Amino acid sequence: MIIEHMQLAFLLTNKDGSPMTAMELFKHGGPIMWPILLVSFMMITVAIERMIFTLRENGRRQPDVVNKMLEKVEGNDIEGALELGNKSQDYVARILVYAISHKEHSLGNAFTRAANQEMQRFSQGLPTLDTCITAAPLLGLLGTVTGMMGTFAALNSTGSDIGSATGQITGGVAEALIATMCGIAIAVTGLLPFNILNARVEEARHEIEDASNSLEIIVNKSVSTAAQ
Repeated sequence: MIIEHMQLAFLLTNKDGSPMTAMELFKHGGPIMWPILLVSFMMITVAIERMIFTLRENGRRQPDVVNKMLEKVEGNDIEGALELGNKSQDYVARILVYAISHKEHSLGNAFTRAANQEMQRFSQGLPTLDTCITAAPLLGLLGTVTGMMGTFAALNSTGSDIGSATGQITGGVAEALIATMCGIAIAVTGLLPFNILNARVEEARHEIEDASNSLEIIVNKSVSTAAQ
C-alpha cells in the first residue's frame, strides 16, 4: 500500500518533485479533460442559478398571506382574497389567485394548471444537473481507458526495452488517474446542490398540496352550507 501511494505521488508531481498545478494536471489529463471541463462548467452554472432561484423564492414566501386568503375565501370574500394575492409574490398565493379567478369554470383544473406551471419553474435545470453528475465519472472512466491504452501502446512499441518508454508509460498512467480523479470529484461536488434542490422541490410540492387540500375543504364546506 505504501509503495502504491508513493507511485501515485510520483505520477502527479513534476520532475523536480513539486506538485502539479491545476493547469499542469489539466494538460496531463489528456484530451478527455476538455469535455470534463465543459461538464463541470455546466454543472456549476446550473447549480448556482438554481440556488439563487431557491433563495429568492424562499425569501418571497408569505404563509400568513396564504392563510388570510383562505380565510377570506371561507368568508366568501373573493375580491378580498384576490386583492391580497395580487400584492404577494408568494408562488402559493399566485396559484390561489389563478384558481380562484377561474373557479366558476373549473376550480380543480385551474389550480392544477397553475401548480404545474410553478413546479416546472422549480424543476428547471435539475435534469441538466443530474446529467452532469452522471456524465462526469463516465468521462473520467473514458479517460482511464484512453490513458491505459496509451500505456500499453508504449509497452508494445518498446518490447523488452521498457526503460526507454518510461515517460510515455507514466504519462499514460497519470492521464488515467487525473481523468478519473476529476470526473469523480465533479460528481461528488454536484451531489450536494442536487439533493438540496430536490428537497426544495419536494417541499414546494407539499406546500402546494396543503394549499390545495385547504381550498378544497373550504369550497366543499361552502357548498354544504349553501345546500342546507
